[in-house]
Parts: sequence; structure tokens; C-alpha cells
Amino acid sequence: MWIALIVVVVLLIVWIIGVYNNLVSLKMRVKNAWAQIDTQLKRRFDLIPNLVETVKGYAAHEQGTLEKVIAARNTYASATSVEDKAKANNELTSTLKSIFALGEAYPELKANENFLALQTELAGTEDKVAYSRQFYNDTVQMYNTAIMKFPNNILAGMFGYKEEPFFTIDDAEKEPVKVQF
Repeated sequence: MWIALIVVVVLLIVWIIGVYNNLVSLKMRVKNAWAQIDTQLKRRFDLIPNLVETVKGYAAHEQGTLEKVIAARNTYASATSVEDKAKANNELTSTLKSIFALGEAYPELKANENFLALQTELAGTEDKVAYSRQFYNDTVQMYNTAIMKFPNNILAGMFGYKEEPFFTIDDAEKEPVKVQF
């Protein structure tokens, strides 16, 4: 009788350790995936001042658009939560679309080698951001599913594991950019 009780207790402890270690692994994957998004966004933010300076020379009277890009970049830099960063990223993406639309209105800007190089670099970075966002959301989905499944949810609650937010885009980003001159 004692042996059976000891075996059950040992199996229960092994199960708890297994579930806990799995939750730790998934949580670390979420953090890593977020770090990948952050890295790509930092790369994009490092390119923005160069893009703004290039556009300034050709479209000085478009100061409002340029200021919106810088303001959106600064908003992201001061954001602390995933939700705030996602919102700031959506705002920045929208304003960057406006800058690229300026290239259509100013043929000499569109032909500028610096502008074209920066546009190409940002386009590549946007692809990497999109991939990183997808990877992050996939990882968050696996983690959130693991902490919601029974009986994992009991241990997740005991150890303080909470749902992680998805990196989403708002409805405004899904709309085409409207630029008026």
C-alpha cells in the first residue's frame, strides 16, 4: 500500500515538473519571438531618420507628413506593453506608407538613389517584421493554448502564468493609404 502511494506521489511530482518545464519553455519562446520583432523594428527605426532627411530635400512643404513619421517613431520608443507597441507600430506603418506615396508625387524624389535604397531596405525590413510578427503570434498561440488546457491550467494558475497578447494590426492599417496633395 505504501509503495503504491509513493509511486503515485513520484508520478505526480514528475508530471508537475514536466508541465512546469514545458510552460517555462513556451514562455521563453514567446519572449524570444518578441525580441525578434523588437530587433526588426529597431532596424526599421534606424532607417527612418535617413529616409526623412532624404525626403526633406525634395518635399520640404510636406513637413506635416515627416513630423507624423517622427512622432510615430517616438511613440513606439516610449511604449512598454505589447499592446502599446503594436498600436504604435501600426501608426508608424501607416505614416511610412504616406512617405512612400510622396515618392509618386515627386518624380525627382522617386529617382533619387538614396530614397530608392532606403525604400528597398525598408521594404525588406517590413517583410522581416511581418514574418517575425507571424512567428510571435504562432508562439503566443501555442503558449496560450498550453496554459488554458486542463489540467495545465491549474498549474499555470498556481505558478502565475498568464495569457500573452497577440501582436495585431488595427483596422486602419488594413485600409489603403489616402494621400492628398
